[in-house]
Amino acid sequence: MIKALKVLMMSTVFSLSMLGCTADVNEYQGEGPNFDLFGYFEGSVTAWGMVQDRSGKQTRRFEVALQGSVQGNVLTLHEDFVFADGEQSTRIWVITRLPDGSYEGKADDIVGVATGEEVGNALRWRYDFELPRGDSTVVVHFDDWLYRQDERHVFNLTSIRKLGIEFGTLTLFFQKNP
Repeated sequence: MIKALKVLMMSTVFSLSMLGCTADVNEYQGEGPNFDLFGYFEGSVTAWGMVQDRSGKQTRRFEVALQGSVQGNVLTLHEDFVFADGEQSTRIWVITRLPDGSYEGKADDIVGVATGEEVGNALRWRYDFELPRGDSTVVVHFDDWLYRQDERHVFNLTSIRKLGIEFGTLTLFFQKNP
């Protein structure tokens, strides 16, 4: 009984210590190919993804047609979503490259301003999102990690959190169209 209690206490302490831990984008310095947010998303890109709840159960599947245009330090990215249940939605991002090389982005369902930074083959993109829930919405935090695989492919892993607790993940695969 005491041994089981010690194991429970140790796992609780470990879990609590991990709440604030995350990778640092600077760990990808020197990894290639360079992410190049504007270069990759300018033009036509297709994506496929899914959302999973905290138990790992897939709760939604979707495809996205993206079309990006760059003018100076601004990327405008149109995202047209088609979900497996037939629902469709559109998001239009306006992403600005700042003088220090980081990014800020806005879209209608984003609360405030999204922030991003790229180092090596990685881009970390963080924002608060108004998630539809029935007749209302709930604000959740998205912590996106995108990884450039090669000239045509990007992987995206996202932690979806509310009050610091992860309750879902999003996995997305991008392919740049010729």
